[in-house]
Amino acid sequence: MKPMFEKILPRPDCSWRFWLYETDEVEFEWHHHPEYEIALILNSKGHRYVGDSVEAYDGADMALIGPDLPHSWCSQPVHSGGSVQTYVAQLPAPWLHSMMSQAPELEGLRALMQESERGILFSRSVTQKAARIFAALATASPLERFIGLLQILTLQAGDKNARTLASAGYTFTAQRDSYCERIDRVVGYIYENYCQPLRADELADLANMSTNHFHRFFKQRTEQTFTELVNQLRIGKACSLLINSDQPISAISDLCGFNNLSNFNRRFRYLKNMTPSQFRARLRQTKL
Repeated sequence: MKPMFEKILPRPDCSWRFWLYETDEVEFEWHHHPEYEIALILNSKGHRYVGDSVEAYDGADMALIGPDLPHSWCSQPVHSGGSVQTYVAQLPAPWLHSMMSQAPELEGLRALMQESERGILFSRSVTQKAARIFAALATASPLERFIGLLQILTLQAGDKNARTLASAGYTFTAQRDSYCERIDRVVGYIYENYCQPLRADELADLANMSTNHFHRFFKQRTEQTFTELVNQLRIGKACSLLINSDQPISAISDLCGFNNLSNFNRRFRYLKNMTPSQFRARLRQTKL
């Protein structure tokens, strides 16, 4: 089966992408992307697929996947209550390589990243320690998340019982197809016009798809809806304006493309856990 290309879109306030999925099960989605990925699966039982490696897992499972290494997990449905928790950290390779080349403190990560080309499975003890850090990242600030990421990478680099997954002879050559070009074209258009009104049918035309097909395509390729991406970009711009200007909140709402102030406040609270006025007041207090 040919792995699907996934487009990774970090939030505007982060250089890398962190996500927590809570689901009844993990469905098989054979895919690849040019980013490094740390995946931690909790409360789950099933199979892990990395390159040509297929192994059963039960309980906490954490792996580091190198760029463009096809991978997926597939679990059984949870019947005992609760949900499967999947923590994902996706790190752009150029960003990580640049940091390692400029900061000698990160030199110890180089061997880890090289080994991740075959996928690395970590010991139960390191996985449990990393799980506690991942849990804290769910409500952390961007800076706190970055510090937590370094802590997790440090744990992984020091794991003497870690092992590689794909065989030494396994190779996969990532090839771009028309779908990669379409998602790049659509995402580029969104980034250039997110403060303007955007309609799904217009983006579907840009991708040469029906509107229904476009919604499914965008969600499958980016793991979020186009509305979620637009709102993230707009709120990111709003935060910048709240920090760097004294413009009224109603004016910032208009500049960022929201159709009314109540919608802006609702979206801002959903993504930032506070209102725009609370965000600005907190910043002013820290400057005193």
